[in-house]
Amino acid sequence: MKTLTNTLFLLFVGFATLAQNKLTGKVSDEKTKEGIPGVSIAIKGTNLGATTDMNGQFSLAVASTATLVISSVGYETKEVAYTGQATLNISLSEAANELAQVVVVGYGTQRKVDITGATSSIKGEDLAKQPVMTPTQAIQGKVAGVQIISSGRPGSSPNIRIRGTGTALAGTATLFVVDGVLTDDISNINTADITNVDILKDASSTAIYGSRGANGVVIITTKKGTSGKLSVNYNNQIGARQAANLVKMANANEYANYLSAASGRPIQAGNVSTDWYGQILRTAMMQNHNLSISGGSEKATHYLSLGYLTDEGIVINNIFKRFTARLNNDFTLHPKLKIGLMTSYANSRDQNVNLGAAYNNAYRAAPIIPAVENGLYGNTSLYQNVGNAVLDIKNNDDLTLNNRLQGAGYVEFKPLTFLTFRSSMGGDLIFANQRVYNYQFNNDGTTFIQPGGNQRNPNSNLTSRQTTLFRWVWDNTVSYNKQWNDHTFGVMVGTTAEAYSMNTFSAYRRDVPAASNLWYINTGNANTSTNSGDGDKWSRNSYISRANYNFKDKYLLTATLRADGSSRFPIQNRWGYFPSVGLGWVLSEESFMKGQHLFETLKLRASWGRVGNDRIDSDGYLVTVEPNLAYAFGGGTATLGSAITQIKDPNLKWETTEEMDLGVEFSAMNGRLQGEFGFYDKKSRNLLINVKVPSVTGDKDGVVLTNAASIRNTGLEAMLNWRDKISSTVSYRIGANATFNKNSVIGLNGGQPILDGGIGAAQQYTTKTDNGHPVGSFYVLQVLGVFQTDDEISGYKNSKGQVIQPGASAGDFKYQDTNDDGRIDDADRVFAGSYQPKVFFGINLGFTYKSFDFSADAIGNLGNVVYNGKKAFRQALLDNVERSMAYGRWTRGSGIQTEPAANAGNLPASTYFIESGNFIRLNNVTLSYSLPAATLQKAHIGTARVFITAQNIFTLKKYSGFTPELPGDPTRAGIELNAYPTTKTLAVGINVGF
Repeated sequence: MKTLTNTLFLLFVGFATLAQNKLTGKVSDEKTKEGIPGVSIAIKGTNLGATTDMNGQFSLAVASTATLVISSVGYETKEVAYTGQATLNISLSEAANELAQVVVVGYGTQRKVDITGATSSIKGEDLAKQPVMTPTQAIQGKVAGVQIISSGRPGSSPNIRIRGTGTALAGTATLFVVDGVLTDDISNINTADITNVDILKDASSTAIYGSRGANGVVIITTKKGTSGKLSVNYNNQIGARQAANLVKMANANEYANYLSAASGRPIQAGNVSTDWYGQILRTAMMQNHNLSISGGSEKATHYLSLGYLTDEGIVINNIFKRFTARLNNDFTLHPKLKIGLMTSYANSRDQNVNLGAAYNNAYRAAPIIPAVENGLYGNTSLYQNVGNAVLDIKNNDDLTLNNRLQGAGYVEFKPLTFLTFRSSMGGDLIFANQRVYNYQFNNDGTTFIQPGGNQRNPNSNLTSRQTTLFRWVWDNTVSYNKQWNDHTFGVMVGTTAEAYSMNTFSAYRRDVPAASNLWYINTGNANTSTNSGDGDKWSRNSYISRANYNFKDKYLLTATLRADGSSRFPIQNRWGYFPSVGLGWVLSEESFMKGQHLFETLKLRASWGRVGNDRIDSDGYLVTVEPNLAYAFGGGTATLGSAITQIKDPNLKWETTEEMDLGVEFSAMNGRLQGEFGFYDKKSRNLLINVKVPSVTGDKDGVVLTNAASIRNTGLEAMLNWRDKISSTVSYRIGANATFNKNSVIGLNGGQPILDGGIGAAQQYTTKTDNGHPVGSFYVLQVLGVFQTDDEISGYKNSKGQVIQPGASAGDFKYQDTNDDGRIDDADRVFAGSYQPKVFFGINLGFTYKSFDFSADAIGNLGNVVYNGKKAFRQALLDNVERSMAYGRWTRGSGIQTEPAANAGNLPASTYFIESGNFIRLNNVTLSYSLPAATLQKAHIGTARVFITAQNIFTLKKYSGFTPELPGDPTRAGIELNAYPTTKTLAVGINVGF
């Protein structure tokens, strides 16, 4: 009987199989047209189905009539009726619930709703719309907790601060991970090649990167090919840039009047009035072209892209050009074995300018001197100790050529559905060649410059510098993911190794001919030759692990542990251990939430983690010998020798950041409202700082670098996004995010406070990093006003009756005698604010009507101050002044308290130079139009979009300088000396797909 039953069952299965049809097809993203991996295709009412491969392809046996249920995390579920066709192509639209999206985390991916740490994700298509060189510029204002400080200089990368500044002297660079390759620089990445950018913000999410995670992690995933029809896309942007804001300087008449008042003798303006900034700035063109080709089969896919970018700087002679190429391939050798290779090449040509001298001189140069006259440069140094700003730029040719090859390959073996072995190797190779040529010029009227003065270069000279940099990383991981009823468990373990080497060699000679085809070291005077070299080498070895647990999609647990060994530390402190744990509670899955109709998803999360920072000099703990030092034995002839001239701490250890994070994430009102609120408390300990040592030790600096400081950042983050449809043809979206951060040095532990931000001889320092204050706080004299009369000067006394400023005159600044000692000196300085904002925010708007799409975003800072360093650098009577100084200065009887009388400069560091850093800027506005499908079909075009975009249209600010966005190292950021002005851009473009 049993045998008969088995036979009948087999016959039934056989007939059922014969009655089924083979269906193949592809599931694609409705918007990008790219295949979606991991999509579930289920036959409704059964437990039968299939899953798409890496290219979105699937194969399935289906009965003659059936309903297919197609679902994937991050997309709307769709039901499709099967009517007997052999192939079926399906497109899915994105789910409104952002918490259902899949995001990239360290060494893997997770659903946003399953993540217990603080992360944010931005789509590549949103970044590519902006006329920027690097994706980080396009992120500005879009993510809470992430402050991006941009420079207008072509080829430069913005500074990124994630949840505040957590170090003083060690590196602050954010870690970038590009297709598995770790790097500190993404200036080679074409924004059009990016699929997604995921930002890991808290220690729980970055702990998997251990020693690299202290400053946050930005993971960039580039595009891959899809199987099926060949896809070709071209997009471009062409536009013009100008300085977003110019400082108005005094013209010739205003300058003459100011100098007459300052010197007490009449000064004639003459017939020339030179706008020096107008002489060195220009309207600059930019263009960006990108072509991509993707396609493939079920066994192999490819993505090829070519990009060309040209960005003229708004400073004359400045231009940056970049060519990029990328080839990403994936191969399915067997259903259980896949390999892939992602490679990119970038070639850049950066024609830099001598901005330091040019900007300083353009600010100070007298407007009564012509920039160029009768073919010769005006001789500003004949009139004052300032060079001709135009000649400063054109006197030298500074060119850097960069060739960069970056790639990663992987092998992935999946013997079981729940077990994956993956090995990947990545490399980053850079060849940089810099050539700086300074022309010969005299001041005798025969070459370049008018007769007289002291601006001259009697001998031409050439510096050639070559740098080779290589970095590799090798990751090996094993992942196990299994579900038992309501329990989902995953674990990943692995090893990773990384090594870095850099070598630089430079040579210098004078009297090199002026013809550019002869700019080689061997054409110069061999008797003037000097050579130098430098380098660095370090390595890391690490062990990583992560465990995830999910119960009923309600209770979440994530734990990680990474052990890092770094060659940058002594053997006894070489290893650091970086754990983290995160908990999540999805309240919306609880039974008591089932009756409500407000939230689709509501999640609470809490996490704790510890990460490190090893960005110190590789010889930071090694005592080295300084050669070629002269020493006289017994008062005789000096003899060259070597000596130890510094003391180093042989027990240097990791800077460690420990962070606690609490947050709530939700999706509400049928997905129209998405939100996230978070609180973090981040303490960075064992920070590197200089500690004084006794002079008898022989250390030439009198300090030793050691671990003796702590910094704390606490903050609140908020992000809300609303999107809705008014009708079938009209929709809109509104988003906003804000971050409230407090930064403070909480313990120097005997360390020496850091004095930094020197500006000229009169202001040796302007910032101080000390206990109880933010890193790099301004530390200056407090201005109380302007002395109005001589009696006021004689009446300004300390508690002992001593006249505090006896040498002052009416119209001079009145400074606070903070320590009441009867005189004004450095002991009277006070803390006067920080460049770090108390609040930074972003606002994003969008509106769609039929084929038109409009978007706009704004960014801003509140609660910070900046230092007008260029005004502080004015050091002589004949230096020019800003127009506001010429018109707003004190005169007898005016009662003015904010601007002193006409003076010769050389003012001490004071609150006079400190201004509000608050600003709000309309960062980007874009209007686009997508051509109708009927028109495209006739032209045999898949997609076509034209757009016009404007960037940095206007900025509301109080600061009188070029820009309140002033990137720099933590202890001296926020000082404007020769910052490249922020630029505003107007561009048009087109995107076409075939």
